Amino acid sequence: MPARLRSLVVLTGLTIFGTTSPAAAQSALSGETIRMTRAQGPITIDGRLGDEGWRGAARVVRWYETNPGDNTEPAVRNVGILTFDDRFFYAGFEFDDPDPSRIRAPYADRDNISDGYDFGGLILDAGNTGRTAAFFVVTAHNTQYDAITDDTSGEDSSPDFFWESATAITDHGWTAEIKIPFSSLRYKPSDPQTWRILLYRNYPREFRYQFFSAQLPRGSNCFVCRFNMLAGLERLPAGGHLVAAPYLAAARNEAPRGDLGSPLAADGVTPRVGLDVKYTPNADHAIDLTLKPDFSQVESDVAQISANERFALFYPEKRPFFLEGVDLFQTQIQAVYTRTITSPSWGGRLTGKSGGIRYTALAAEDAGGGSVIIPGANDSSLAPQDFASTVFVGRAKREVGLSFLGVLVTDREGRGTGSYNRVAGPDFEWRATEADVLSGQWLYSASRTPNRPDDASEWTGQSLASHAGSLTFGHSTTHYDASLQYKDIGSDFRADVGFVPQAGYREGYAGTGWTFRPTGFVRRLRTFANLDYQVDRSGDLISRSFFPGFGMDTRFNGFVQLRYIDDSVRALDRPIGRRQFGYIAQFSPSRLVSRIAVDGRTGQEIDFANGRPGAGTTLNLTARLDPTEHLDLTLVQNQRWIDVDADGRRGVRLLTARVSRLRGTYTFNARTFVRAIGQYVATDRDPALFISDVAARSATLSGQLLFAYKLNWQSVLFVGYGDDRELSDLDRFEKLDRQLFVKVSYAIQR
Repeated sequence: MPARLRSLVVLTGLTIFGTTSPAAAQSALSGETIRMTRAQGPITIDGRLGDEGWRGAARVVRWYETNPGDNTEPAVRNVGILTFDDRFFYAGFEFDDPDPSRIRAPYADRDNISDGYDFGGLILDAGNTGRTAAFFVVTAHNTQYDAITDDTSGEDSSPDFFWESATAITDHGWTAEIKIPFSSLRYKPSDPQTWRILLYRNYPREFRYQFFSAQLPRGSNCFVCRFNMLAGLERLPAGGHLVAAPYLAAARNEAPRGDLGSPLAADGVTPRVGLDVKYTPNADHAIDLTLKPDFSQVESDVAQISANERFALFYPEKRPFFLEGVDLFQTQIQAVYTRTITSPSWGGRLTGKSGGIRYTALAAEDAGGGSVIIPGANDSSLAPQDFASTVFVGRAKREVGLSFLGVLVTDREGRGTGSYNRVAGPDFEWRATEADVLSGQWLYSASRTPNRPDDASEWTGQSLASHAGSLTFGHSTTHYDASLQYKDIGSDFRADVGFVPQAGYREGYAGTGWTFRPTGFVRRLRTFANLDYQVDRSGDLISRSFFPGFGMDTRFNGFVQLRYIDDSVRALDRPIGRRQFGYIAQFSPSRLVSRIAVDGRTGQEIDFANGRPGAGTTLNLTARLDPTEHLDLTLVQNQRWIDVDADGRRGVRLLTARVSRLRGTYTFNARTFVRAIGQYVATDRDPALFISDVAARSATLSGQLLFAYKLNWQSVLFVGYGDDRELSDLDRFEKLDRQLFVKVSYAIQR
């Protein structure tokens, strides 16, 4: 649910100083208190609300439309019903709809829902932090979505929880039931409990309407602090939950016997046994262990165009083991990027909270593979990480009201190479007023490179040491917002467990905007102007940019942004100016076309590889179609082309790069689906226009087919097939590798 709440509030926060305590300050911001009572009978999760256990439960009938309205009365009726027993927290919902035939809720796999779907549920801050909460929402056809939202780092749908749900579409709308084990939640060891909760409904029609059980003032820079208080929870279980998920997998891999194009040879069937364990000794702590984790079922990444890019590309983490407490790893400088742990043979992690301090510590043995980013001031390169290493990450945050102080430590020790990379330093966030927030981070790194100059020129066994710092100020009110940021990254700063593709620069950024709220086709209009200036350690320009523009929320659940870009960027040894038009447009117009989006820019361009000006266009198209309630098709078409003046000719095509991807999923029910993915990536170049040797054409063609049956997110059966092909010198797609795999995993809970 990326950016699901972006139109509601700026996810920052607030601290109130003076004689008011932090807890009292947070409570003063909260919505009305909801008082719960214990269920008077059993509840069966079937989407109906007629069970005895719902009688006498707390009913929430006051809701607010926060988008596009400003905390106004919703146009449709919404009711939330809350209760609990010795083991579970229950939430029921009645969502009225004047025309149920317009409900948008195609069947889909877990977390695979969009802003254009009808969904509802709750956001629960069981620890009463006022800053971090968990999403539990379902569509009208019971596709589950869970996530963590944090007022500092935003929303992340990577984590998964154990919970149950059921829904039913009626002649006057739809209903939902949600059952959450207390063992899936983190709360304080006190009796009675005080939590925070926000009930939520997404209602996409001519506009995207959002309804909540508490008021969310526009311009406020905190979100979780505005939740309803939840009272009446008594005699809850203290913890002691254990989940062990052993798995058995088998794979048959085939690869060319010799050069590309030679016949494939099979490695034989390779069995693999592993184990994932989670133990929560109490509500404040969780211990995760993994042995030989298997990620073969994880969906392939959407390819990105790398032609004419200066820096390494970022891909999100999808692997379950690394996702517990993932919000703790989010800092201004991305010194933690768990995808750098390419092939873990084992891993362990402790996550918890004690004395107002949240912390996590992760250790893993990485068998190697993948690449290491070698950062520079104007570009980055990659070096093969074909050696094993031991990785440690430690992170702690001391929360003071809605502000915090933190510290981060990372360490990577190369096995048999004598190499290491160690990073440490503090960070903070101070919410001075309801409108203002100041945050910063400072890190120091000490490294010794491997002695492998053939892999990277700087890998000579040398020692490197440097710093990285960032300071950000944000101001947000109902109409006006502004932000300032300064970064200083030393030339020898390295973060081998993170994603820092640029080093050796200083950067200043300033942005400001003003928001209007018209009526009619456009419901929100924000004008903005941003300025960015970046220099190397000698003070020479790396880049400067100025980009004014405006963005707006529109009819058909739409968002449109248009901007003018005037920048200058160093290419090889000199800065080159360019002027471009940039745009973003995305809509969810109907049940059939649940999402269509386009973004890109066009105008003057820079040929970074050869250091000269040119002209070009980058165009990214995405569409999500739901031909039936069970079939979902996602199409991606990204393209970039650049023309240059060369050899007395004007507008000669330098390169054309494209990514084409089709993802189709047929979901039989909430547990079973079949998914197929086809992806084509190609780049065509004119070698005569390059100063270094390049191939005239390169391309790959890949496919995936997966059958999945899920009792829950850890009790699964996967059967999959993968096929990758690469364009040869004979202009044929030759087989690069082929794989067939089976995986069975079952979560044993106690």
